[in-house]
Amino acid sequence: MSPTTIIDNALDAIGNTPLIRLDKLAAEEGLKCNLLGKVEFFSAGGSVKDRIAKRMVLEAEKDGILIPGKSIVIEPTSGNTGIGLALACVIKGYPLIITLPDKMSLEKEVTLRALGAEVVRTPTAAAWDSEESHIGVALRLQKHIPHAVILDQYRNLNNPLAHELTTGPEIISAVVSTPSTTKHPSSKRVDAFFAGAGTGGTVSGVAKAIKKTHNKDAVVVAIDPRGSVLALPEDMNTCDAEKQYAVEGIGYDFIPDVLTREPGDIDTWIKTDDEEAFAATYRLIRTEGLLVGGSSGSAMAGALRWLKSDEGWKLVGSVEGANAVIMLPDGVRNYMSKPWFKPDTITPLSSTISQIIHQTPNARIADHISPPNGHAT
Repeated sequence: MSPTTIIDNALDAIGNTPLIRLDKLAAEEGLKCNLLGKVEFFSAGGSVKDRIAKRMVLEAEKDGILIPGKSIVIEPTSGNTGIGLALACVIKGYPLIITLPDKMSLEKEVTLRALGAEVVRTPTAAAWDSEESHIGVALRLQKHIPHAVILDQYRNLNNPLAHELTTGPEIISAVVSTPSTTKHPSSKRVDAFFAGAGTGGTVSGVAKAIKKTHNKDAVVVAIDPRGSVLALPEDMNTCDAEKQYAVEGIGYDFIPDVLTREPGDIDTWIKTDDEEAFAATYRLIRTEGLLVGGSSGSAMAGALRWLKSDEGWKLVGSVEGANAVIMLPDGVRNYMSKPWFKPDTITPLSSTISQIIHQTPNARIADHISPPNGHAT
């Protein structure tokens, strides 16, 4: 969590997010391993993308790409990288223009505008290399606006580096430093890591951190929505080609340069659909009390499917003390206006409450309240 000392500004409140046990879900699924969620909505800007925004801005300043008082930042984004950049640009003093597909939530746009960003909406259906896409519009704006800089999360190596140098080490440190107990035995290793893939920076960077410095035998599983083209082998993507999906922040119709294709970095890909993603989102909220967004549900759905597969069950799911870490990228407050977010408000207490409320009152409220200090009314 955030340090207990005074910090200089909101950039210092990015990262250091908690790794939280998901014991109730694990028990419901019959898993023997430790199921752990890396909960990124605790970061200053509310998502895992705060990390890359901070690093891209700071490194661009070091390299002389961003010049205080002169540069204007432009970025095509699904929203969360934009929010992280808006936070950084407020603190650093850079004007910011965000190009955002129409599909992305109103909450993201409002947050961006609250942080002072200009927001340009683009057609969701536009192909990534079209002039009308969020990438195409960003490039057109850069061409005509003096001193404009696109930090380009899709190709900027500081995207995966932010996760290799911060997210991954945080996960490793939490797992290694937590004692193994009778109640919670632990291998003291990260045995499996699960993350949705958008730009691919998170899963690529964390995979390298875990496998290069901690546990080369860890299993890394990337989750890709049906309708996206990121999964390998490529024939996994053909049956749902061009299918529209509602989940935000993961999946693309092109392969970002920062998504690792190096053999051994990502061991397995799993495709998920909206229905199972949003069902898993609700389970995380109602079972574990974690107000996560839809892409967290995708990661959870994919993780559970793999852990209960023959391979996953043998390697991790059935192993007491094994540690399975799931990336939960952002919070549900970004999505409360979306059609998929319709929480069921009927609980076991609902009928009792209704009966009480609709009864005819037979006494004044004052009759049930004692006067203060014993004085009569």
